[in-house]
Amino acid sequence: MEIKQQKSTEGKLKFRQTDKKNNKVILKGSLIATFIALTPYLFYLYESVPDVKVWNTFLFTYESKVYESAHVVAWTLSGKLIPLLLLLIWFFTCRHWWYHVLLVPIVMYTYQTISFITSDTGIFDEFQLLYLVPVMAIVVPSIYLIRARMFNKLNTANKTLEELEEEFKIKPTTFWEKVKQYF
Repeated sequence: MEIKQQKSTEGKLKFRQTDKKNNKVILKGSLIATFIALTPYLFYLYESVPDVKVWNTFLFTYESKVYESAHVVAWTLSGKLIPLLLLLIWFFTCRHWWYHVLLVPIVMYTYQTISFITSDTGIFDEFQLLYLVPVMAIVVPSIYLIRARMFNKLNTANKTLEELEEEFKIKPTTFWEKVKQYF
């Protein structure tokens, strides 16, 4: 009788641990889905910025030197930051073998945002392709080699494409493990 009760207690503990893990996954997924659903509203926050050269708030004062309108600056930044955030979410939640190719637009949007913030010359989006060349030189051949390996295995083995994709997936358990994978 005591052994049955002990097994029952162990089973309940395992169920509770699994249940807590599932709750964390559901919570994380819900937060990400809510953020994605709110991105149109986040994008249109620029409409609350006045169309003036100097924008005074109780937190800061912003002077638009190049565009001469804080409204235009907010519109441009929202047009760069929202896609960048969506690409980052896609990159860190994607489980396909090709997700490294998302680094190319992520680097492009990051460079455009940084150059926009630091630029006082008005030159914008002009030479970002030159800065993308090193990233593309690593990412594109890597993706091609992975694809070639998949099709080699597909031709020599009796596996489906989905089984090969599953084999090539990298599944870190935490956000930091996924970040550490690149550095």
